[in-house]
This record gives sequence, C-alpha cells and structure tokens, in this order.
Amino acid sequence: MIVSAVLVSHDGSRWLPQVIDALGQQLRPVDRLVAVDTGSEDDSPQLLAAAYGTSALVRAPATTSYPAAVRAALDALPPAGQDEWIWLLHDDSAPHPEALLALTLAAEEYPDVATFGPKLREWPSLRRLLELGVTISGTGRRETGLERGEYDQGQHDVEREVLAVNTAGMLVRRSALEELGGFDDRLPIFGNDIDFGWRAARAGLRTFVVPQAVVFHAEAATRGARRTPLTGRHPHDQQRRAALFTLLANVDSRRLLTQTLRLLLGSLVRVVGLLGVRAFGEARAELSALVHVYTRPGEIRRARSDRARVRAEAARSVAHLRPPWWLPYRHGLDVVSDVAQALTTGAQDLADRRREARQEARAAEIAAQPALAPLQVVREPRSDEGDDGEDEVYADSGWVVNFLTNPVAVVLAVAVLGSLVAARAAFGEIAGGALSPVPQSVGDWWRLHAESRHPLGTGSEVPAPAYVALLALAGTVLGGSAQAAVSALMLGAVPVALWGAWRFLRLVGRLVDPRGLTTWVLVWGSVTYALVPATSGAWSEGRFGTVALAALLPWLAHAAVGFVDPDPELRVRAAWRTGLLLALCTAFVPGVWLFALLAAALVVAAATAISPRLLQDRSAWAPPALALGLVPLLLVPWFLPLVGQGAFSGLLLEAGRLPVAAADVTGLLTGRMSDAGAPWWLGVPVGVLAVLAIAPRSTRVPVLIGWLVALPAACVVALLALVELDLPATPTPPSTGFFVVILQGVAIVAAALGTGALVRRLAGGPHPWWQQAVAVVVALVAAAVPAGGLVWWLQADHQFGDDPVEVVPAYMAQSSLAGEEDRGVLVVRGSVDDGVSYRVRRGDGITVGEDEVLGLTPEDRPMTELVARLVSAPQPRDVEALAERGIEYVVLPGPVDGRLSAGLDAVDGFVQASAEDRATRAWRVEQETSTAAVSGEVGLWRLLLLVVQGVAWVVAVVAAAPSVRTGRQS
Repeated sequence: MIVSAVLVSHDGSRWLPQVIDALGQQLRPVDRLVAVDTGSEDDSPQLLAAAYGTSALVRAPATTSYPAAVRAALDALPPAGQDEWIWLLHDDSAPHPEALLALTLAAEEYPDVATFGPKLREWPSLRRLLELGVTISGTGRRETGLERGEYDQGQHDVEREVLAVNTAGMLVRRSALEELGGFDDRLPIFGNDIDFGWRAARAGLRTFVVPQAVVFHAEAATRGARRTPLTGRHPHDQQRRAALFTLLANVDSRRLLTQTLRLLLGSLVRVVGLLGVRAFGEARAELSALVHVYTRPGEIRRARSDRARVRAEAARSVAHLRPPWWLPYRHGLDVVSDVAQALTTGAQDLADRRREARQEARAAEIAAQPALAPLQVVREPRSDEGDDGEDEVYADSGWVVNFLTNPVAVVLAVAVLGSLVAARAAFGEIAGGALSPVPQSVGDWWRLHAESRHPLGTGSEVPAPAYVALLALAGTVLGGSAQAAVSALMLGAVPVALWGAWRFLRLVGRLVDPRGLTTWVLVWGSVTYALVPATSGAWSEGRFGTVALAALLPWLAHAAVGFVDPDPELRVRAAWRTGLLLALCTAFVPGVWLFALLAAALVVAAATAISPRLLQDRSAWAPPALALGLVPLLLVPWFLPLVGQGAFSGLLLEAGRLPVAAADVTGLLTGRMSDAGAPWWLGVPVGVLAVLAIAPRSTRVPVLIGWLVALPAACVVALLALVELDLPATPTPPSTGFFVVILQGVAIVAAALGTGALVRRLAGGPHPWWQQAVAVVVALVAAAVPAGGLVWWLQADHQFGDDPVEVVPAYMAQSSLAGEEDRGVLVVRGSVDDGVSYRVRRGDGITVGEDEVLGLTPEDRPMTELVARLVSAPQPRDVEALAERGIEYVVLPGPVDGRLSAGLDAVDGFVQASAEDRATRAWRVEQETSTAAVSGEVGLWRLLLLVVQGVAWVVAVVAAAPSVRTGRQS
C-alpha cells in the first residue's frame, strides 16, 4: 500500500507548524507528499518549502479551487500504481500520530471500501466532536448526528458506512478518485466532500468512517477565521450555494421537482427566520445563494448529466445514508426553543456579560496561539470530567423527588398555584368594577382598532385605545376567543410578575454585590411584588390596565438597566427592548410614558450637572431617547389621532371604565389603591424595611437611587391630586393608581437589598445574640407580608358578577346584534326634578375597549337637545328623529319617574315594549330605523397609520430580538 499525502494551504501559517509536526510524528509515515499553496500572502510557502523542499511544493493562484488544487497535486505525483491511496489534509487539520495508521489498517480490513474518513475534533479545544461522517438533509443542512458541543468520550467509536467524510483527513483510493473525475469544480470550496461521497455511493463505492483515526480541525474557512477569494465576504453564502447545488445535482429524477420546491420555500422561510433573530448577514447570504443557484439551471442540468453517466447496473440508492425526512423539522423546533430561551434571558446580567467577555477574550487568545500541540492533549477524557470548569448537565430521572425536596421550588410553586386559585373567578366570564364585558369575538376588537369612526353611541371619531390591538392579537393566538385573552391577562399577571421580579432582583443584587442576593431574599421579593396586583386592589376592582402594568414593570426595568451596559451595541439593543416594553405598558396605562419622559428629563439634568460631556456622547443619550421615541411610533394609530383631536385627557387615563383609580397618601405608602385591597397594615413592613435599607453602607447608594426614582413619582401624584378631568362622559381624577405599583416596586427592591446586606453580614461570622434576634424578627415580619397577602386574596371579595351598568331586555340586545348594528337602544336614567342622563347602546353593549372611546367622545349636542325634548314635551317629529339616528327602542330603567313615562306614552310613534323588570318601562319606535345613521368607517389615513404601526412593530421586534448564532450548515 502506497500513501501519498496531499496538503492544500492558503494563508495557513497560523496552523502549518503544528500540521507539519503532526505529519512528521505519524506512526505510519506517508510514502510521498505534495503540498499545494494557493496564492498565500503569509509565510505558508516558506514553511512548506522548508519542511518538504521546493520540489514537493506546487504553487497556484489564489483563485484556485480545492478540486483544482487536488488535481494539481495528483498531476505532480507519479502515475498511479497498484493500491495507491491519497490522504487529503488541510493546512488547519492536524492529525493524531496514530491517525494514518488507523486509516490504513481499516483499508486492509475492508478492501471493498474506497474511502475512509477520520473522527474530527475541534481545534484548539481538542475535545469537542465535529464530525464522524457527514450527510445532508432534504433542506440542505449538513448533518453529523452529533449533539451541539458534544465531547469525545468514545461513545461513537464504531466503524460504519456513511454517505461522506470530510476532505480534512480523507483517505481515498486513487483509482476511485480518478474514476469519479475527482471533486466537482462547481463546488470550489464547500460541499465537495458530500457531493463526492454521494457520487461514490451511487457508483457502488462505499465510504467508511474510522473513529480510531483522529484529526483536529480548526475549520478556518467555515468559521470565518480567514477569508479567501473563494469564501467571499460571508461564508454562509458559499455554504448554502454548495448545499443547494449538491441536492439538486444528485437527487433522484423522480424527486427533483419536489426537492426544488422544498428548497425554494424552505430557503425563503429561513430568510424570514434569520431576519427574526437579527442574523441579517446570513439572511442576505441565504437569499443570495438561492438566487445564484436558481438563476443558473444550466449548471444543474450539466451536473445531473455528468452524474447520469454512471452505469445503471452500478448505480445504487443512497436513501439509507441520508437522514430521515423529519429531522429538519426537529431542528426547527430546537431553533424555536433557542429563540424562546434567548428572549426570556435576552438582557443578560451585566456581571455575567463581563465574565463571559473575559472568557471569550481568553478563548480568542488561545485560538490565536499557534503552539497548540495536539500530541500533548490527545488523552481521551474520562466520562466524569467537566469542560474546563463548565458545568455538565445530566438528566435526572428523580426530578419529582428533587422538586419536592427543594424548599425554594415548593414555595414558588405554592405561590403560583395559590394565585391561580385566588384568581379562579377569571376562569369564566368576568365583568364588573372597571372591567366591562368582553366582545363576542376578537373580530370586534380588530374592527374597533381599524375603524376611523366607530358606531358607538351617536358615533365617535376618538381612536380606539392602544391595548385593543394587543388583546385582539392575544385572543387570536388563543383560538379567537376574546374572553380567553382577558382571562389569560387576569390569571397570568401574578406568575409573569413573579418571574420578572425574580430576574430583576437577581440582576440588581449582582450589580450591587457580585455575590448577589441570597435565594430566600429573592423568593421574598419576587413573591411580594407579584402579589401587588391583588393586594393593591387592582385585581378585585377589575382594573386590568394596572394589572397588566404590574406584570410588565419588572421586565421593563430589567431591560432599562441595559442602558448602563459598557457595550454600545448592547445599549442600542436595550433601547429597542425598553421601547417595546414601554409601549406595552403605555398601551394599558398611558401615564407611564409621561412619567418616563419626566424621569428621563431628571436623569439628563442630573447627568449634565455631574458630567456635561455625557451630552456629547451620543452612545450615552441616544438609546434612552430611542426607547422613548419608539412609544408614539409603535402606538401611532392611537397616539396621533388622540393628539390631533386635542383629547390630551386620554394620556392621563388608564384601561377600563371611568372613573379611574386615584391613590391617596396612605395608599401610596402602603401599596393600596382602594378599600378593595388588602389591609393597609399588611403593607407597612415593606415601607419600613425600605427606609431601613439606607442604613447598610453597601446598599446605601442603590437604595438612594431607588428613592430618587420614587421622589418624582410622589411629586407627580401630589400635583395630579389637585386636578380633575372634566370629560364629556363623567368627571374623573387622573390615573394615579399605577404610581402605587411603581412605588411599591421601588420599596420592595430597596427592602430586598437591605435585607440581603443584613443576611450577608450575619453570615460573615458570629454576632451578638440581640443582632441575631433582630434578624429573626425581621425575617418573620417580612415573611408575613407575602404569606398574609396570599391568604387574604384567597378569601377576598371581588367586584365581578352581574354587571348592572346597562341592562336592557334580552330581545333588544338580540335585535341589535341581528346584523343591523346601527339599531340602538336609548337608555334614559333620572327624573324631571333631578335631571336625566342618557346613553345609546348598540351591538352587544359597551365592551372592553369602548369605554375610553365613549368617555372621550365630545357631547352630541343635537342628541342632547333631542333627549331633552323627549323627557319634557315629546313630539312625533322627535320620535322620527330617533329613527333617523338609528334608535329602535327607548328604555327607562326603574325606578321610573311617572311624568317621564306618561309623556312617552302619550306621543305618537312609540309602541310600548315588554321589559324583564316590572319597574322598567320600554318603548319601540314604530318608524323603520335608518341603516346609515351610525356606521363604522375605515379611512385611508387610518389605513396608512395601521401600516406604519405594523412595520414599526416588525422592525422593533426584530431589532430587539436576541441574535441567535446558527449552526454549521455545510
């Protein structure tokens, strides 16, 4: 057996010394060697000439492809002799001293096999597996059958047949290589190994992988460690071109059409997916590769013609060497899981980032050092060894036992399950308090969001509140049920708030002290905050806007901390995430954005006073400005029309019925909005602990910063307490309930930091008994807050149930919903002496999302004058005017003033109608109601705003999404 080594190099001086040494240490030396250098601009030619002599060195231009380089090496070798083998090596692949010996022994053992390949391990780590044979899926993915980051522990050391092996270390019979025409020139650098193996398999030639032969491979071209004229700017482009070409050139003719369509659609989906994870370069490369291959059908036809020359009797199926059809879809689920995990942990803790940055810098230093002799680390690792200090995760079949024996997990589970039990009313249809009934379907929400004029009351051009689109989207995802969206909000607020509070407290704890907060302090703080929507009274009163804000606030705060990240790029990413979360909060409680503007102004003023140069650093002030500016853009269909109509009062309201929540001083200090909350004394310990948190020196500065955030909030509440909004529907104070959530959140963070400092101090050594007693008392009092809040909520009353706001006979409601939504019911309340009020009910009544529209709609004076005439001296023409306005019924809920009912009884044009309540009187308008009196409209300007909003959300979500590194494809 003669073995001729072919070493191809291009700017490989970084790895060549180790490769040359490894070749010289082979236990089975090579018989001949030819080195081909393709236009290297470094010391590669000199290194090769010094090692093997100028006679063994073939120089070629930099544009020489790998197939052409191998062909040049074969031309430089003597004519093929009997049983001659070609050993292919790259300049970044260092073979183990026993590699060639193992390959040649396998060649003697399997004389009918034409190609052998080694086990590839990562260089410089030397322990991670790269390949043990390779195949290609129907989507063009390079499949190795290995898990990501899998270590070599001998688990795959079985010689077996594969579709192909990497050219880095490939041992191929020279006669077979020449019989197949070598590698395809249409695959200049990537994918030629799979194509060659596929052609060899179709020709009846077998390929084996020999795990006993180990080659360490740096994958410089694949990983982008070096660029050549062949790799281009983005290696992914050439990799995808090779994958698409290989599949289309080698697939069976009966599957060609299906494969062509699958690759086309799959590539387009991949482009969208890559854009979604901010992999813009790879998305562009994916699309470029698709266009390149699909616009050159002639190359595919010629390639298929060349492959069709294989004798029919020799051709065989390679289906058993290809991966199963479902494997790409499993990879898709893995990617979705990775993205979901990245989204939940996207804003990494700054302390973790610094540690990761140091690790990456160290890894870069190691990779840059050429002196990585594989012979020093060829020892196979034991199965019980870790990865250089990294934790290894093993599946544990006793997870149930571990869960039940973990007190932290049990406490958190009890808190979540207890919150679901306490919120059990939300499992059904809920309405009452500040929460109106939900519409019949999410289509009503979508229509409300799209309309520029709403068929509500006597007609309104006030834009739908911004949260309507969010609820509609949630309801659509949940199967088209509007009730499911509201129930999910009311049920999931506490668990989501708990999760967000845990992440934020852990982040703040690590920023204050690298050791972070202790686990039980994290549990206390996160559970205490998570119960704020309930203990404040917002949940029981149906104030779903405040409930949503409480759930989102810790996530918003976590994202905003990214503004102090040392990496400018991460600060910009934090700006997009903060803007998205701030827009979500503003959609439910618009005052949050106004408060954010005020807080930003104060921070800028303080920063200018401390360091005027900060204003000159755009990377410092631009991210917060971007986050604040995103809010009106993301909510533009609500924001712009609201401001354009001068309805600025809408910026001071919150989601739900009027009047809105207004907190007093006691409520701010104890975290209570109204009497529907938990007892006030249950919130006192949090405030006391927050004040005492200033005492420890280690937490004094962050606690003071927190109170500086709370100070403007308290000032704003004090000013807003003097204001009353005189809305057309009813007077109402500005929304200040959300300040309860903000101040309570600040107090809990301060208390957690102070308590954490106390715990660390006591853990530092022995202390007097009285200090330990004080610590026990503090712990008991603190623990009583979340425990007492949960117990109270489990038996607390709520305002959900029968909703008496607008009760009309059922047949009237059904008539209004029978398809003529313009048919309305005029509901008149009051008496002649005390005055009357009226409201026009249409469709299924006032539902979630319509309260704010009607509350801000200016008074319809002609309608008011018409009602005044009806209750004083009604005339037949007034009844006709009702019909023209689309009013079909008039209802006077009991108790009814006899003078009002007598006047309506006497006027012509009314017919008495039945009422479910004896105290209620009702009349039907005889004249046919107008079908065009009040109708919904979608104007061109509204459509433009909706398009702008949709584009803004897509751009913002993509910009805020985590970057996911795609795996090695081909």
